[in-house]
Amino acid sequence: MKRNIIIGFLFFIVFLVGCSREQTFEDFFQQKMKELHKGEKNYSYSLVHTELNTFHEDDAIAVFKEDKNQGEHIFIAYFEKAENKWEWKQTRGAEWNTPVKWSSMHKVPYIYSGTICDKSVAEVYVGDQSAKIINLEDDKRFWYAISPNENVQVMMVKKDGTEEKIEEIDHE
Repeated sequence: MKRNIIIGFLFFIVFLVGCSREQTFEDFFQQKMKELHKGEKNYSYSLVHTELNTFHEDDAIAVFKEDKNQGEHIFIAYFEKAENKWEWKQTRGAEWNTPVKWSSMHKVPYIYSGTICDKSVAEVYVGDQSAKIINLEDDKRFWYAISPNENVQVMMVKKDGTEEKIEEIDHE
């Protein structure tokens, strides 16, 4: 009898621990994307990069591609965790081969990001900070940098060492 009580108690503890599992960031992201695009036809997405604890503890960045009727877009989103729940805070998107070379989020943390289709680009700098570059497919790359500062200069460094200040919009 005593043994059955102990076994029952241990089973109950294991059950509680299993039920109280904290939701991972990836699980939250997948669930949120399903909610946001429920019922949409000709829609798909793929999560290409995540980074946790980016600007401070309990935050995250997700880079993801979306395919819709309008074509492929790439997005960067910023998340924070409050009271053990993830919250989607900001998002910026980009298209390939457009005059918009980069953009930034309008709240702290300022996340600068853009696409790279030029094979000669080796590095991107936002102020003095080197951006993280993510290699995708077909010579497509996406970069981002997190800054506490707004209105920071963006510079691309080519493989030959030449530097080029990049305006947000290509006026050519």
